[in-house]
Amino acid sequence: MQNAQTIIKNYRRKRVIVSVTVALLTLILTLGIRFISQRNLNREQIRDFTSHTVNSMDKVILSLEKRRGVLQSLVGQPCSQAHLVLRKQAAILQTVRSIALVKDGVLYCSSIFGTRDVLVREIQPTLPTNAPRLILSTDQWLLKGSPILIQWYPVSQSGEDGVMEIVNIDLITRMMLEPQPPLITDVVLTVGDNFLRYGQQVTDTLTFDDGDSLLHKASSNYPFSITVSSPGPGKLALKNLPTQLPLALMLSLLLGYVAWLATARRMSFTWEINMGLAAREFELFCQPLVNARTQKCVGVEILLRWNNPRQGWISPEVFIPLAEEHNLIVPLTRYVISETVRQIGFFPATSGFQIGINVAASHFRRATLLQDLNRSWFNVHPVQQLVIELTERDALMDVDYRIVRELHKKGVKLAIDDFGTGNSSLSWLEKLHPDVLKIDQSFTTAIGTDAVNSTVTDIIIALGQRLKIELVAEGVETGEQAQYLRRHGVDILQGFLYARPMPLREFPKWLAGSSPPPARHNGHIVPLMPLR
Repeated sequence: MQNAQTIIKNYRRKRVIVSVTVALLTLILTLGIRFISQRNLNREQIRDFTSHTVNSMDKVILSLEKRRGVLQSLVGQPCSQAHLVLRKQAAILQTVRSIALVKDGVLYCSSIFGTRDVLVREIQPTLPTNAPRLILSTDQWLLKGSPILIQWYPVSQSGEDGVMEIVNIDLITRMMLEPQPPLITDVVLTVGDNFLRYGQQVTDTLTFDDGDSLLHKASSNYPFSITVSSPGPGKLALKNLPTQLPLALMLSLLLGYVAWLATARRMSFTWEINMGLAAREFELFCQPLVNARTQKCVGVEILLRWNNPRQGWISPEVFIPLAEEHNLIVPLTRYVISETVRQIGFFPATSGFQIGINVAASHFRRATLLQDLNRSWFNVHPVQQLVIELTERDALMDVDYRIVRELHKKGVKLAIDDFGTGNSSLSWLEKLHPDVLKIDQSFTTAIGTDAVNSTVTDIIIALGQRLKIELVAEGVETGEQAQYLRRHGVDILQGFLYARPMPLREFPKWLAGSSPPPARHNGHIVPLMPLR
């Protein structure tokens, strides 16, 4: 069996484990949620940036397309007539560096240079063409070497005539393709087979650092795409996670403390006893009382045992004091009374047969004991003699003596258990008018071995005889003790010499003459203690 320190230590350890687990889970969940939230936010911001860049480029090209009709009507007109219009259109289209008119494959008019005579193929080998084209290239006219975006609109089926708009893409990239570290480390515009990074020249190759996370989004309106490079939403969220640690720690400590408070009752011995009562884990045992002279069984003392499926067998020396400390001794006694009545058929149905039940002095308050007996015992009308055993270890001053008188009127005997070991005075014998004095086993054990305690035993026996109180000796284990007590006039004996405590169902077999097996728990003989 486990002792009280072990039981309490186990419960405290469980509470600590639960509280620490709650705190750790809270910490992990908080950091996990913050990580997922930040990762999703990073991913969303990258997507928004990419979509915004694509939309911005769409708007630039769309503005060119809206002026296409006006510009295409100028193709074929002399440059002297068209030049002013070209300059006005270039001013309106603020993103355009220049506008050129092409006739028969020859660039003959420019918004910047006026009249020209240059083959378009010398400037851009892929032009002219009979289909609209968007070309990312390098400026060969004005700002040589700078990146430009060329929009070609043909006006003839042969494609030799058309309008060529040169967009100042270098200026646009500084507004639209600027990275936003640490979230976005690189932005690339792709048109055909050419690529343009922020602040760099047009290239026909594209590489990224190993481990970069790439998001590619193509325009649904025009032939270009935007590629965004970042360390990765998850990597950035993980890097940012330490900043969330203080809040997560505070929350985990708070919930861990709440768990400690919340488990104070549920993971306590009080909760365990309540659960044991509800699940009927307690079992009634009994130990016979034998007439010292006739050697016949004249009654039993009801004992309580607890086979806790979560903790194993728990000694009454553990759960009884803790039940008293947490005001659960009354529910335990109430359980014993009701179970005794339920199993009353195991005992002889004679008025001379005594059934002793241990009752705490606190059970006498506000007539609680009388109410419980009226409900469970007197209501059934058992023929056996009920003996209420009141231990001296209780504060006998708590006993309501009016309840004692009422119990006597109902034929209930009152016994003082473990007499001589408690804190009572002899004056209480007069107040309580007990019918039985039970000599504690420590005095019985001292017979023949301890002169002082043997003398106290003799005094208790003489006191009982003088007051005409029935005497019961507990803890009789040897024939010498039984002979001594019988010779000195002790009426009833109780102890291992006659029988060990046994389950109630074993009592009829013992009473019929068979010896009950010793009480074993998990294969080990254990000392069986009374309810007290």
